[in-house]
Amino acid sequence: MTPTDDLISALAANLRPVRRLRPPLLRATGFLLLAALILAMIALVHGWRPGLLVRLAEIRFALSLAGALLTGVLAAVAAFLVSLPGRSRHWLWLPIPSLALWLFSIGYQCLSFWTPMASEGASPGETASCIATLVLTSLPLSLALALMLRHAASFNPAPVIFAASLSVAGITAAALTLFHPLDASVEILMFNLGTGLLIMLSGAAINMFLSRRAEMPE
Repeated sequence: MTPTDDLISALAANLRPVRRLRPPLLRATGFLLLAALILAMIALVHGWRPGLLVRLAEIRFALSLAGALLTGVLAAVAAFLVSLPGRSRHWLWLPIPSLALWLFSIGYQCLSFWTPMASEGASPGETASCIATLVLTSLPLSLALALMLRHAASFNPAPVIFAASLSVAGITAAALTLFHPLDASVEILMFNLGTGLLIMLSGAAINMFLSRRAEMPE
């Protein structure tokens, strides 16, 4: 039998130094810089939506855009903060005021300024361009967050997934607002949060299954 001291020495000799994570605000800044780069590239290739400067002068339009963008930024910061062990979940309240502003502006627009869509609806080209912008914005941002939070999120998966999904939803909705006349804020929000909820439920089901398998007698 190997002596305890020799066993400890052997284990210590094979240890690799653990690379500490960068501060959460620094990593959130890196993610947001990536988001800004993606939006800049889409603007360069696609161009801004027609009459954007005129629409920005409208209070309700500006509030909706600001609410979506701030939600994306603050939710990203919250995701990186709550992903670390020992951090308070109260950070999840950080994007709530901007989310309330965003939802209020959407509801106000629907109730007070509702205009029915023309019978022919959006053109196939505009719809395809809108879908392409959605994919080109949300997919790389989702993959980036999954990669950047893959280790830390295991300590607190549900709040991290919620905040990350909210961040992607806000930034994607802001992108569509800037580049396309079609407003799909509600659909984007529901899709991203629904996807996050599905991931959380799937993870919980897998953990429950593995726990029961581990408890079963052999």
